Amino acid sequence: MNWITDKVLPRFKALVKKEDSEEILWIKCKSCDQMIFHKEHDANLNVCKSCGYHDFMKIENRTKLLLDMDTIESIPINMIKEDPLNFKDLKKYSDRLKIARNKSDLYDAISIKYGLIEKKPCVLLLFDFSFMGGSMGRSVGDAIIKAVDTAIEKECALLIVPSSGGARMQEGIFSLMQMPRSIVAIQKLKEKSLPYIVLLSNPTTGGVTASFAMLGDVHLAEPGAVIGFAGRRVIEETVKEKLPENFQKSEYLHEHGMIDRVTERKNQKKEISQLLDFFQK
Repeated sequence: MNWITDKVLPRFKALVKKEDSEEILWIKCKSCDQMIFHKEHDANLNVCKSCGYHDFMKIENRTKLLLDMDTIESIPINMIKEDPLNFKDLKKYSDRLKIARNKSDLYDAISIKYGLIEKKPCVLLLFDFSFMGGSMGRSVGDAIIKAVDTAIEKECALLIVPSSGGARMQEGIFSLMQMPRSIVAIQKLKEKSLPYIVLLSNPTTGGVTASFAMLGDVHLAEPGAVIGFAGRRVIEETVKEKLPENFQKSEYLHEHGMIDRVTERKNQKKEISQLLDFFQK
C-alpha cells in the first residue's frame, strides 16, 4: 500500500489544491455579477468597484481595518456545554458545530478583540456570518456579556459589528434567552456612561435586531445591508401588500430615522474615531 500513500495520494492532493486555487482567482459580485480579480477585491476591502456592493468580510480583515496595528488583543471566549437539547435535524447539532469550526477556525460565530482606534481604546465584538449564519446561541450571549464586562473593566467604548440571521434554532429557548441577557448586559454599559456603537452589516435580522443590535448610542450601517426582524416575504404575506424595492435596506432605514448614518467601509474607521472623540469630550 506504500505506493498509494507515497505517490498517488500526493498527486491527488496537488491536483485538488491546484483546482481550488484556480477557482478563487476570480469572484463574481453578488449584486451586479461583475467578475472581479480576487486580489483586487481584497485590496478594495471586499467592495465591488462596479456597483459598490459590500460583500462579507472575514473577522481578521475587519479587525485590521478598524483597529490600529500592533494594538490588537484577542479576548478568549468561554467554552460551554454543547448541544443541551441533543438537537438533530438532517444532522446532529454537535456535528454542525464541528463542521463550522473546521471551516472558520472559530469557536463560535463571534470574536472579541481589544485595541486602539486611532489611539482611542475600544472593545470590538465581531460576528462571522459564515459560522451557521452568524446565529445567536448561548456562546454568543456569553461573549456579549464578556465584551461588556471587558469594556467596563478597561473603561472604554464597545463597538459591535453584527452579521446574523437571528437566534440559533438548534438551541431552542436557550437561544431566545440570549435576547434579554444581551439587553441587560448593554444596560450595565450605559449605567457606566460608556459609549456603545453598532455598525450594522449585511444581514442583521431576527433576534439580533430585536435585542442588542438596535440599542446603540449611535447606529452606523454599511451600504445595502439588510436590516430587519422578519423576512420580506413573510411581511408581504402578512400585510398583503407589496413592499418598496429597497425595504429593509440600510438606505431605507436611514431615510426613515432607524439608523444614524450609512457609512462606506473605507470611511468607517475615521468616522468611528470621530464618534469616540465626541463621546470622550
